[in-house]
Amino acid sequence: MRLTANEVFPKGNRRFKSSRLRVAEFRIAIIGAGPAGYFAAQALQSAEIDGKKFAIDMIEKLPTPWGLVRSGVAPDHPKIKSVSKVFEKIATQEGFRLIGNVELGRDISLKELEEMYDAVIIATGSTVGRKLGIPGEELANSISAADFVPWYNAHPEYKNLEVDFSDQVAVVIGAGNVAIDVARMLALNPKELDLTDTAQYALDKLHNSAIREVHLFGRRGAEHAAFTSPELRELPKLEYTDVFIDEGEISAAQQRASSAGEIPKDIKANLEAMAAIATADKKGVDRKLSLHFLSTPLEIKGEGRVEEIIFSLNEVKDGQVVPTGKTKSIKCGLVISAIGYRCLEMPGLIYESGKIKNTDGRIGASNTYVVGWAKRGPSGVIGTNKSDSSEVIKLLISNLTTPKNSQDILEILSSRNITYISQKGWEQINNAEISAGEALGKPRVKITDMQEMLGFAG
Repeated sequence: MRLTANEVFPKGNRRFKSSRLRVAEFRIAIIGAGPAGYFAAQALQSAEIDGKKFAIDMIEKLPTPWGLVRSGVAPDHPKIKSVSKVFEKIATQEGFRLIGNVELGRDISLKELEEMYDAVIIATGSTVGRKLGIPGEELANSISAADFVPWYNAHPEYKNLEVDFSDQVAVVIGAGNVAIDVARMLALNPKELDLTDTAQYALDKLHNSAIREVHLFGRRGAEHAAFTSPELRELPKLEYTDVFIDEGEISAAQQRASSAGEIPKDIKANLEAMAAIATADKKGVDRKLSLHFLSTPLEIKGEGRVEEIIFSLNEVKDGQVVPTGKTKSIKCGLVISAIGYRCLEMPGLIYESGKIKNTDGRIGASNTYVVGWAKRGPSGVIGTNKSDSSEVIKLLISNLTTPKNSQDILEILSSRNITYISQKGWEQINNAEISAGEALGKPRVKITDMQEMLGFAG
């Protein structure tokens, strides 16, 4: 629908600016201030289709935005975090508001947002780790990467996680980038993290860690690993850690992959990187990281805490991974599972296969949409969210009709005495963290106390 210059909007809504030529300004709520949310906002800001403009409120549970860029990316990968500069540019555009420290379901309901906004976009990601579903999984020191990663990244909700590094051997289960990040964080010398933004409490524990052997296990063959080759190629560069992969295992994986025809580019790059690790000269240091494949966890054993893990050894037959009937046991004191994520379920939404049920990003026939991992599951890299969000925004725009005129969310939050954090408030938190980091030669020192955050935000 194209609106004409004669359309008149209520003066009471401060989002509508007086102008000789008025255009339709739609109010959009984005729930979640991670990559998918920011890329959805960027797509809206770039779109002025059929006279439509957009006022965007980004509502975030924490006082701090950026989602997994802040609390999921490994501290020793600062280049990946540079995407936050893009987010900050998006946040300074006219019509954008950050509303932090406001939780959906606690402070305001989805139904209220749907009544208030012309469209609502869910961008809450997948934050709950999938279970192994094996005996002993609930023992102490059997931990999900969904808890461990935000712990060492200074997420305020995970700072009290109990982790014991007193045993020399740790096991990581999974064959994706999260698993390899976790394994690397456990296997490297902690002094390699001293100048990063690793949480200080985590850094202290890692410096006192007894772990010297880390074993990563994947259920399928090496040709099916979901690592990206840059993650693999940096492993031999660890100064104080030797990395091991069985050369025969990689040769067999290459043969299996080539038997199906031309090996896809990403799989070929992975296998070449793994072959390079297998044949690389070792430094003879005491820290060791070993990658294993065709192993399925069967049971975690221990008296009150992790002491041993049993694996089924697999083989590939006719393209299928099947057990050989043989098992392998490893004595260890820590098991971290990184086998995928699912959405934290919220009232008013239907979930299937760990994600929000949707059709091309639209939830039912409503004007509520979903982007990112909450839409498609935990797949792709940060940049994947850009194209994904862009497609959903095209669909959202096509379904808009006439703008609503309803109450401003800030009035509702104020009436409920809910403290919310603006973009300016976040910038003050950000500046405080960066200033604290400068004195120590770090990019920042993250604040983990919620009240302290609110204090800096004013």
